[in-house]
Amino acid sequence: MERVQDGNPKITRRTFLKGVLVGSAASLAGVSFWPSFSFAQQPIKIGVSLPLTGDFAIAGRKHRDGYLLWAKLINKDRKRWLLGRPVEIIVQDNRSDTEVAVAQTERFINVDRVDLLLGTFSSKINFSTSAIAEQNQMVYPIPSGGALRIWERGYRYIFYFQQNAVEYIGETPVQMLVGYRNLGVIKPGDFPKTAGVVHADELFGNAIATGLMGEKVRIPGTDRVIDLAPGFLKKAGIEVVFRQKYPEGFTDWLTLANTIKSKNPEFLLAATASPDEAIQLVRALQTVGYQPKALYMSQGTQIEFKEALGNAAEGIFIHSSWHPVVQYVGLLAGERYSNQQFIEDFRKEYGRDPDEDEAIPFAVCQGIEQAVRAMDTTNNQRLRAWLATRTKDNPVRTILGNFYWDKRGLPIGRFYLMQQWQRGKLEFIWPLGEFPGTKRLIYPKPRWR
Repeated sequence: MERVQDGNPKITRRTFLKGVLVGSAASLAGVSFWPSFSFAQQPIKIGVSLPLTGDFAIAGRKHRDGYLLWAKLINKDRKRWLLGRPVEIIVQDNRSDTEVAVAQTERFINVDRVDLLLGTFSSKINFSTSAIAEQNQMVYPIPSGGALRIWERGYRYIFYFQQNAVEYIGETPVQMLVGYRNLGVIKPGDFPKTAGVVHADELFGNAIATGLMGEKVRIPGTDRVIDLAPGFLKKAGIEVVFRQKYPEGFTDWLTLANTIKSKNPEFLLAATASPDEAIQLVRALQTVGYQPKALYMSQGTQIEFKEALGNAAEGIFIHSSWHPVVQYVGLLAGERYSNQQFIEDFRKEYGRDPDEDEAIPFAVCQGIEQAVRAMDTTNNQRLRAWLATRTKDNPVRTILGNFYWDKRGLPIGRFYLMQQWQRGKLEFIWPLGEFPGTKRLIYPKPRWR
């Protein structure tokens, strides 16, 4: 794609890039998605820095696919265009590196002059990139980055498209077990009495552990301290007998697994930063023969998790924001667009089933699209005002359900879903009976085979 600089960028040639061009940090290589027909109108340019390689690559590539599917559906028909213009999504590979992501975000704003920004994957990266967006008063919708350190800084242009801050994620798997005990599915004598908490030493993993343990959250740049005592495990009467965090780039999974086995917690909760870490930890636990009654992983809804682990995934449960059986209905191009339609369109485009790492960014695009159509502009100040004034009766409508936000940009009235790998399928297990297709929890976890 070439541009002639004469004060305002003009498009002189359009090139279709199907692959992801990974270059140096200086070149900031990426992919630019364009519609398949010519047009006179300049596109609405949207910038997104994603981890297409590196530690977060599995989730990052899936986020890209979710974003690009929305763009393809909008550009498919001129009647769907935004403000009478097609959309161009410029994707850059930040290689799972925060400094690269920051540089790319600054470039989007100051060089590419994008109209809109989309958030990236991971609390670690979003913490820094959201600061750049805030400084430039650009709306920054975040698909995956819920640590309270992001949301308690008093920012006005950030909006979260999952259920709640990361520190509160741990409440869902713990309360699910309590709920199944109350229903008689888990006998009182079989309810786990002890727990182990393992987590990555980064924003996401630390945040989940903080909620589970009931610790304090100190917000950088402020004097604010949020006390999460007594913690979700203690509140449920479960004693923590083991806790360990591991550094970024950790590889000694067998030693960690043997340490966990020596403490033998009945319920293990693992807050890994990426699906790959979750895979490595499960393999190590299987190797050493540790047999918990219940195993929760913060990552593992991806098909790659099941493909890598096979039968070892059986019985593992994971929180999520999306599931294919959930019958939410959102909007696309001003018309009703259901979760089931999303699944069909995704299969047609990519030849496989989607998971939540593709559904969440698609929902982000639905939200921003609704703001642009409602305000008839890409002016970010006006878009921010519209999003901030959504209510329960007048929300943003997406395939993840309805969204409206508090002053921090966190959703109001949302709950996490729980899923479990059962006989090779990721089944929706909590809230029980909330939607058609709910399966019962398998408990205790089947022994490794």
